[in-house]
Amino acid sequence: MSFYKPKFRHPQLPSNALGFTRAEYEGALSTLCAGCGHDSISAAVVQACWELDLEPHRIAKVSGIGCSSKSPTYFLNKSHGFNSVHGRMPSVATGAYVANHELTYIGVSGDGDSASIGMGQFAHVVRRNMNMLYMVENNGCYGLTKGQDSATADEGSRSKAGAINPFENIDLVGVALEIGATFVARSFSGDKEQLVPLIKAAIAHRGFALLDVISPCVTFNNHHGSTKSYDYTREHVQTGNIVDFVPSRSEITAHYGEGQNHSLNLHDGSVLNLSKTAPDHDPQDRRQAINALADSRDAGQILTGLIYIDTGEPDFHSMMKINDKPLNSLSQDQLCPGNEALQKINQKLR
Repeated sequence: MSFYKPKFRHPQLPSNALGFTRAEYEGALSTLCAGCGHDSISAAVVQACWELDLEPHRIAKVSGIGCSSKSPTYFLNKSHGFNSVHGRMPSVATGAYVANHELTYIGVSGDGDSASIGMGQFAHVVRRNMNMLYMVENNGCYGLTKGQDSATADEGSRSKAGAINPFENIDLVGVALEIGATFVARSFSGDKEQLVPLIKAAIAHRGFALLDVISPCVTFNNHHGSTKSYDYTREHVQTGNIVDFVPSRSEITAHYGEGQNHSLNLHDGSVLNLSKTAPDHDPQDRRQAINALADSRDAGQILTGLIYIDTGEPDFHSMMKINDKPLNSLSQDQLCPGNEALQKINQKLR
């Protein structure tokens, strides 16, 4: 069996504004289990980055340990990448960002990597509002070590071995909302129409963007009794809102009433069909987002879509007053201005 993708591509594949086909955004052939939701997420990342016309070499992807953290191998093989130790991806991403904030950062983690060993790191990268897409590929189990329940496994759910989970789960979406995340969304790996726009919006957001993706493990957590299985997720998904994403160009406006449909001609010639929902959910109201999440949980539903966004909070770059010029491009004299400058800094600390 070969684990190499064939290099042949149809000569008339569509290209984006940079002249790249989707093949320029792909990665190695996946070695995850056939049908794994993580592979669907990888395909969505490829689609989103291609549609956003991002230069692959201007993207940095970072991950921790787990099946989820293997998946960056399977997309953006022309991008920078770093596979860190378990739960420490946010630290590596922060260091890389300080060195070069001009890259687009995509962090890929899992429910074990973020909700267990990495919970402390997750909490602090949220409150620092660092500019990155933080994507959790959430399957509710440790698929890399034979399917034990993870911290996101729901209370009462049944493992493949038949054991009932007695513990209340950790909802990373709820945690992120409570500690100040400025972009919070959830999706399902099997819903590409919702997932791709959410990835695009999260990448475009200036600040920390959490995207929790329910991604069933077909080997250890896709059976009757699991609340992270394909069947359970499809039956209990509740869409918070209908989302789409338009890149920043000249403004396109639309005026139409609640509950009505409206068509817009976009810059690329395509038509966007909008459907305005009733004002039940305001994604700019943190308290309402928290309540909506709690209501859906009480009803046994999984709330998906853009749950909360705040574009007014200062981001990590602003709060830390990071030099506009990336540190990796500064000269030795600029990085080390000498003893006189050091003494001035020390004097301020006395």
